[in-house]
Amino acid sequence: MFSDISHERQQSLLRQRNLFALTSACLGFALVVAGSLAATRDREVVLVPTIPKQLMVSSAGVEADYLELVTRDAALVLLNRSPEGLDYWMNEILKLADPASFGQLKAELVRIVEEQRGSDVTQAFVIRSMTVDPKGLTSDVTGTLKTFVGAQVIASDERRFRFSWTYRGLRLALAGFAQLPPQDKSKEAQ
Repeated sequence: MFSDISHERQQSLLRQRNLFALTSACLGFALVVAGSLAATRDREVVLVPTIPKQLMVSSAGVEADYLELVTRDAALVLLNRSPEGLDYWMNEILKLADPASFGQLKAELVRIVEEQRGSDVTQAFVIRSMTVDPKGLTSDVTGTLKTFVGAQVIASDERRFRFSWTYRGLRLALAGFAQLPPQDKSKEAQ
C-alpha cells in the first residue's frame, strides 16, 4: 500500500516537472522569437527630403550633421520674423521646445510678440557660420541681423546666438537660446 501511494506521488511530481519543463521551453522559445523580431524590425525615421545625405537618428546620441541641420532650421525660424506672422512664428518655435523649458521659452516669446505686434518692424537673419557641439548639445550661429521698418533697413549688425538642446529618446528639443557678445576679431585671426 505504501508503495502504491509512493508510486502515485512520484508520478504526480513527474507530471508537474514535465509540465513545468514544457512551459519553460515554450516561454523561452517565445522570448527568442520576440527578441529576434525586435532586433530585426525595420525602424523608419522620416527626415526632411532636402538634405544632401542620409542621416540616422539613434539613441546613442546626436550626429553633428543632424544637429547642424536642426539648428539651421530653428535659427531661420526664430530669427526671421515679421508682425504679420507672429502667432505662427511663436507656435512653430514652441513645437521644438523641450517640455522642461516650455514655460520659460513661451514667456520669452510672448514678450517678443507683445513688443512687436502692431509695429512695422521686421527682422531678417542671414547665417554666415555655425559651430555645433553634439556632446554638449549646443550650437552657435553667427550672421547678419537686419532690421527693417517698412521696406527700409534701419540696422544691419553682426550677431551671435547660442542654441541649447536636449536629447531624450530620439527627440532633439530646444532648451533655450541666447544672444552672445560679439567675438573679438583679433582672437579670430589667431
